[in-house]
Amino acid sequence: MNKYTIVCALLASTNSVLLGYDIGVMSGAVLYIKENLKITSTQVEILVGTLNMFSLFGSLASGKTSDYIGRRYTIVLAACTFLIGALLMGLATSYLFLLAGRAVAGIGVGYALMIAPVYTAELSPAMSRGFLTSLPEVFITFGLLVGYIVNYALSGLPPNINWRLMLGLAAVPAVGIGLGIIAMPESPRWLVMKGKLSEAKQVLIRTSASEEEAQLRLEEISKAALALPPSTSLLTAHEDGRGAWKELLVHPSKPIRRMLISAIGINFFMQASGNDAVVYYCPEVFKAAGIHSRKQLFGVNVIMGLAKTSFVFLSASYLDRFGRRPLLLLGCAGMVISLAGLGLGSKFLKHSSTKPTWAIALCILAVCADVSFFSIGLGPITWVYSSEIFPMRLRAQGSSLAISVNRLMSGVVSMTFLTISNKITFGGMFFVLAGIMVVGTVFFYFFLPETKGKTLEEMGALFEDRDTSIANRVRELREM
Repeated sequence: MNKYTIVCALLASTNSVLLGYDIGVMSGAVLYIKENLKITSTQVEILVGTLNMFSLFGSLASGKTSDYIGRRYTIVLAACTFLIGALLMGLATSYLFLLAGRAVAGIGVGYALMIAPVYTAELSPAMSRGFLTSLPEVFITFGLLVGYIVNYALSGLPPNINWRLMLGLAAVPAVGIGLGIIAMPESPRWLVMKGKLSEAKQVLIRTSASEEEAQLRLEEISKAALALPPSTSLLTAHEDGRGAWKELLVHPSKPIRRMLISAIGINFFMQASGNDAVVYYCPEVFKAAGIHSRKQLFGVNVIMGLAKTSFVFLSASYLDRFGRRPLLLLGCAGMVISLAGLGLGSKFLKHSSTKPTWAIALCILAVCADVSFFSIGLGPITWVYSSEIFPMRLRAQGSSLAISVNRLMSGVVSMTFLTISNKITFGGMFFVLAGIMVVGTVFFYFFLPETKGKTLEEMGALFEDRDTSIANRVRELREM
């Protein structure tokens, strides 16, 4: 792979470390916030879910913003917004002050989650796009692990100080990301959309194996950029976003409708799987299981973070070799089994007064397995798929719409997880999530075609053949 492309993809993807750090550090910080600010479980759910709900607004706005000011400066905007939010959280003196900080940080997260994979997909050659566009999930997982380690390291400080440090330290990577963008070029596809062909060619030369390959990629991108509906101005369609939204939602063609269903579907099930909520509330789950020492609770989190980090690297490394579908289906099937095991262990502990070691060990193993299978499938592949299947004229707006669904579901699940679990127990909640993942696995099998090795400009033809693909899969099932 081209070294310059790898460096640019790494720099863009570091934006995603902000969400991972927040998820990881908040899972521990919330224990001290609850104690220090004297808030209820419902207020905890609102606090945790606020970042996810406000990231919905960032995701929705990011499509138009990135079409207008460019992919590169949208990454800067994401980092700056999160920086302000992190500082507000670190300096919070009350519950409402803290909520305001999480709202601002959430908008930054929404921008970051959409723009990092889109920028990377537009910069990457087809044969390495799977690996490079899965890097945002690698950095989310890395940020998660860093958050757990910070929890563990600062847990001995007074409770009125430690949670503020835990949340405020998120400002440090935000500054580094903002500075790192200086070394990055603009997306060549965005430059072509703006008619800056010479600048686009220079970027393609630096990200291709040869000048001949760069010229071929430029010709392919230029041809796709002109594939607009009759009488639609190229600049109008991309500068004000009206053409894109109309084509996506009002009069979509069959391939566009299938792309939208696939992208929204994978983002919906990514969060409906409950992975974010399991990570956020893992200490609460294990407190109910009989682990009460905060050092031990944070230690379990670190083990979970290490497992998640290891498997996301494994998945990213093999995405371009095995393809998206096999890893996605493997990961989802593994999550079904893991969530069922976690539900079984939690149910047994709920009704047992002795809290046997084997049941606690089963819960720890099942949680680690759940996040590991998530990191093999849904975690990285959601970002890859959302950023690569839409045509160039609709990529930013289509991705922002799909990721908005992702953030909406993340907020809903995070803000209802404890309430529902109190009604049906943690074990019951995990059985519900296992059932949701069964439905998700069936959806992915029938509706998501393989995109490995295809250029971004070839996706339209791939989704033209969806009826045939679904019929073939039905036939395969009957023959099994």
